[in-house]
Amino acid sequence: MSQIAGINVISGAGFYVNAVHPENMDELSESYLSEKIANEVLVGIDGTDIRAGIIGEIGCTWPLHKNERKVLRAAAIAQKETGAPILIHPGRNPKAPIEILNILSQAGADISHTVMGHLDRTISEVSDLLEIANSGCYLEYDLFGNETSYYALGDIVMPNDAQRMEYISALISNGFGDKIVVSHDICHKHSMSSYGGHGYSHILENIAPRMAQRGFTEDQINAIIIENPARLLTFS
Repeated sequence: MSQIAGINVISGAGFYVNAVHPENMDELSESYLSEKIANEVLVGIDGTDIRAGIIGEIGCTWPLHKNERKVLRAAAIAQKETGAPILIHPGRNPKAPIEILNILSQAGADISHTVMGHLDRTISEVSDLLEIANSGCYLEYDLFGNETSYYALGDIVMPNDAQRMEYISALISNGFGDKIVVSHDICHKHSMSSYGGHGYSHILENIAPRMAQRGFTEDQINAIIIENPARLLTFS
């Protein structure tokens, strides 16, 4: 896919939510899981030499399942071994991100090299958002292009793109402009441009110009779409 498209595609390593864990997950140890994750970063995925460039997205539900806690700890161990960033899919509750960050921190993860994803559908209060930001993690608004308030997976009122930009502006005003990353979370056919959706180019073609119109500076926009993700995804 990367060769056909002519762009870099970064694959992830790890485990998603409990519902799709391996059937024997109860028996798998943290050390086994961390070794498997680290191997996909350092050696290759599924016997290939294609290596993952990020740990995640690590799936979490609310409340956290015991095996999701185990995977979080394993991800922290793998991060210490590889230096790779961690990307989190938090449970659908405003308390979920802080609980997850605490588990990762206690397991030795580098929170400054960790991304809290899906903030769009998880956090509605700026005070809660700033609490997460103060942990030092990256803050991801990754549902750009979703303009409807309806959310099928919970009692959540989804923000639109204009509201996402307001949250991002609040983060910048509070000194967190170097910790913001954005994405589309395209996981359905109807979101792809070939099926009439906003597609993978939405942020570059539509959101960046709208940010400029709303008063974001060129440096702020470049930080969000170029510099921050480049820093996040760099490790050795």
